[in-house]
Amino acid sequence: MTEGSIETAAAHPRILIVGNAGQLGRELEKLFAGIGPMVAVDRESVDLADPEQTRDLVRRAAPDIVFNAAAYTAVDRAESERDLAYAINEGAPRVLAEEAHRRSALFIHYSTDYVFDGSKTSPWIETDAPNPLNVYGASKLGGERAVEEVGGKYLILRTSWVYGPHGNNFLLTMLRLGRERDRLSIVDDQIGAPTTSIELARATHTIVTGILAGRFGAVQDWAGLYHMTCGGAVSWCGFAQAIFARVAEMLTAKAPTVTPIATKDYPTAAVRPLYSVLSNAKLQARFGIELPPWEAALDDTLQALRNAG
Repeated sequence: MTEGSIETAAAHPRILIVGNAGQLGRELEKLFAGIGPMVAVDRESVDLADPEQTRDLVRRAAPDIVFNAAAYTAVDRAESERDLAYAINEGAPRVLAEEAHRRSALFIHYSTDYVFDGSKTSPWIETDAPNPLNVYGASKLGGERAVEEVGGKYLILRTSWVYGPHGNNFLLTMLRLGRERDRLSIVDDQIGAPTTSIELARATHTIVTGILAGRFGAVQDWAGLYHMTCGGAVSWCGFAQAIFARVAEMLTAKAPTVTPIATKDYPTAAVRPLYSVLSNAKLQARFGIELPPWEAALDDTLQALRNAG
């Protein structure tokens, strides 16, 4: 495939979504359905820890656009499964990027706020030096660097605290625990920006369709790393309190009492950053995109759950 094939295939691009069973992958599959022929796979279909399976997947799909919405996301378990975390979070993105570049395809890869150590008290920007505190963050940073080394038509979208109406996430865990318990103790000194899979997919769709239409200029004008999160910031405890303030009718009993605790009082295998809010200024400046405040996105996601239920 020749340089510029993305543009020539803009009418009906062939799309590959890796990780379509995950919360982000499901939303991407929904939004991009109908744009062109699509292959969407989950971990049951391909072992991303196996480079040859991953490479063969791309060569069989022959895509014009590749979305990597798959990752090893078990933050605490990664401490004891380091090799597997690196194979999926660093090795697989490298292979996907290489194969996308070989085809001159557009490659969209998602990363995490956990590449930072949390030592700042103002939002992190793309040029801040990463310093991950745990294996998960380090493996995701390895994936970013692998994609950057390969180059080509790529976007790395760093996001944070992802949740949505599907999958395993903080919102759905809180709704379950809210039905089971009268009291919950939630960490109150880790600050971030909860970001919905719905808004991530919408923003991605805006960018990709803009690239296909040539609205963002040449590849060198837009390729690279961007932060993409909902607006604002909150602690996990504040997030839980906001959830319960909105979902009384979704619980079988009254909302539990939420007690704030410190990180030191809730030991985990993996150390987490205390402040991982990301600045979205670069995303807004380049693509004209601003995701909604986290509170509005939470309302939207809860409505999606009500509609589904």
